[in-house]
Order: sequence, then C-alpha cells, then structure tokens
Amino acid sequence: MRRGSHAVCDIIPPHILEHMAANGDEVHRNAAFLTLETSARLRGERVAMGSMPALLGILSTGGKRRTVYTAANERTTPGNRVRGEGDKPSGDPAVDEAYDGSGLTYDFYFKNYRRKSIDARGLRLESTVHYGKNFGNAQWNGRQMIYGDGDNRVFGRFTAALDVIGHELTHGVTQNEAGLVYRDQPGALNESFSDVFGCLVKQYALKQTVDQADWIVGAGLFVKEIKGVGIRSMKAPGTAYNDPLLGKDPQPGHMKDFVKTDRDNGGVHINSGIPNRAFYETAVLLGGNAWEEAGSVWYDVLTRKLRPESKFQECADACYASAGELFGRGSRVPKAVAAGWKAVGITVSPFAMAIAPDFHPPSPAAEVP
Repeated sequence: MRRGSHAVCDIIPPHILEHMAANGDEVHRNAAFLTLETSARLRGERVAMGSMPALLGILSTGGKRRTVYTAANERTTPGNRVRGEGDKPSGDPAVDEAYDGSGLTYDFYFKNYRRKSIDARGLRLESTVHYGKNFGNAQWNGRQMIYGDGDNRVFGRFTAALDVIGHELTHGVTQNEAGLVYRDQPGALNESFSDVFGCLVKQYALKQTVDQADWIVGAGLFVKEIKGVGIRSMKAPGTAYNDPLLGKDPQPGHMKDFVKTDRDNGGVHINSGIPNRAFYETAVLLGGNAWEEAGSVWYDVLTRKLRPESKFQECADACYASAGELFGRGSRVPKAVAAGWKAVGITVSPFAMAIAPDFHPPSPAAEVP
C-alpha cells in the first residue's frame, strides 16, 4: 500500500462551473461562484490535513462501518450525526442515499476484489450531506465524503447518483494505492480510474452487462431542463452534454485530440476521456459483466503496478501485463486490452508484450466482513 496524492477531487469539473458563471443569469452565476469558492476552500483544508496521514489509520475499523452526518446547509464537517452502521433509515433521502451508496461501494470492492474499504483495512466510511447552500459538487476530501444538494436549477442532489458515490470513494482507493498525482496524464488517470469504478459500482448494483449499461457518469444529476445525459460518457467522450449554460462536453476519446492546457490541473477532467474509452472498448470486447474481467485487470493495475507519475502508455502496458497474469497471456483478455487501448491511439509497447508474465494463481480470499 502506498500513501499518495491527497488532492481534493470534485465530481463536477471546473470548466462546467466556469461556463455557468460566464453564461448564466444572476442565480446561476452566484451558485457557480459559490461552488467554485467552496471547492477551493475545501482543497485548502485538505492540503493542511496532508500532514496528518496517521489519522486514516485511526479511522480504520477492520469491517464495514458507515456514519452519515448533516451539515444542515452550513459549511462545516463532519456536522451532526444522523445515521450510523445498522441504524434504520432516517427518512432524509440524502442521508439514506449516502449510507446505502457507501455500503454498496464497500460491498462491490469486497465481494469482487476482496478489498476491505478504501484503505483495504476497514476505513470508516464517513459522509457529510447537505453541505452548504446550493453547493453543486460532491467530493472525497482525503478522509470523508462531502455532498452538496445542488441548486435545483442545474444540479439535483449529488447523493442520488450511485456512480458519483463510487467515483469519489475510488479517489480514496487511488490515494492509498497508486497515489497518482493530480495533474496532467497521471491526474487524468486518477480521474479515469474513479469513472471506471464508479460506473462498475452502479453496474454491479443494477446487475447490468456491458450491453445493458449506459456508461454515463452522473446520469440524473442534471435537472430536466439541461441538455445533457450526465457529466461524462465513457462510451463516447465529448457527447455527455451540449447546453448553452454549460457549454459542450470537451472530452476527447483519442490521443490525436489530447488537450494541452494549464487549467484544471492540466486537464485532468478532460483528457480522462481517453483512458475511459479504452476501458469501455476493452469491456465491450470481453462482454458479460465488466467488473469481472476488465475490472479485475484495472483493479490489479491500480493497486499493484502504477506509480504516482505514471502516464497513459505505462497504464496501457501495465494493463496488458496484468491481463496475462490474471487470465493467461494467450487468453482473449490481454488481446482485448491491447485492442481497447489501440482504439484510443495507444499501442501496447512491443517490449511490454515480450516480457508480459503469464497466469499466476489468485491470492487467498479475505474474511467475510
């Protein structure tokens, strides 16, 4: 296990909020500026917490343990405790969605990959809902989840999207494993792994095959007046939304369209469309349930093979190696992985293919939580 980047990771990219601020009416502008300011303040708080990594160890329990707090529309964490592990539903949709969503994410990681919570040691899953007024974001702040209610003019409540919960909690997995720095290609990989596993948490909960899944991140977050299906599309990056208030989805789905920018930490929410589509293409080629073969490869890469500075090419090579280790070098899985990355303009290097290891037995199963 590696302790890596402690960046605060928001589900809504800054380019959406900046477009709202520039093109919306006074209410839209105020909501966008407030969300941008609040997100920036929370990032500052996370930097200060970065000097206290031992805190995560204190919060590890060894089993599933969820606690949901309410900020009561103030900007404070964790807030007042509303529901704990084993408590009956509160009747507050945001509270109960945060509780259920974190539990489904825990179950997904444990039942499929034998991972005990975010840190693999049973880290408590703590959430704060009703954070601020009209806060249009959700985030993992390095130790807990924070959810806004949205403004009901662009965004609804963020707890309603299970893939958003899975996405943000996966940032905690990345923090504890590969530690991908939150900038440029490593940062785009950081975002992409969260999109991948956020979508897989939703697909697993809904028992969807690759053909049944929508491959949309944040489906249902926008109110019906907004022209968009979600905040990102893994199947077709760049097509998730096209609305006068939000602008057009800027994600590329191929290296030839890679966006070079200093904004958004080097375009971490933009260029993540490229590895997102690589996973989608791989999963579709393999068929069935995406969390079983493609998901196992990506999980192995995230937890065993990447470094904080890893880029797209290194990730593609690592995926090919993991596919051989997990399923056999001559199996269809590494072939699908290579084809998935090739579809986005990244060819697995001949050296990686030549030295790719073959099947090794899986690790013993962990205890039931």
